[in-house]
Amino acid sequence: MSSDAGDKYVSVDFEVFGNVQGVCFRMYTEAEAEKLGVTGWVKNTRQGTVVGQVQGNPEKVKEMKYWLSKVGSPSSRITRTEFSNEKPITKLEIHGFGTRY
Repeated sequence: MSSDAGDKYVSVDFEVFGNVQGVCFRMYTEAEAEKLGVTGWVKNTRQGTVVGQVQGNPEKVKEMKYWLSKVGSPSSRITRTEFSNEKPITKLEIHGFGTRY
């Protein structure tokens, strides 16, 4: 365990572009997040993208970022994923992972 409590967790916002609505993307994102043990949320936008936030262990957040960039739901086609506001946090600000509307 690291004694540096300053960057115990990391938080990052994301936006996924491509064919990501109507393909169960949010449901699969929730399942992947729960599998990895990260917290956060996901939602569709009016622009046809999916946005959200992921928080958790830096290594697990890195795995989630890869999933959001390269894997997605089986029927989705991701053209690009943008990550922003990545920062260390001392404690999780969100409990669980859910879909927002």
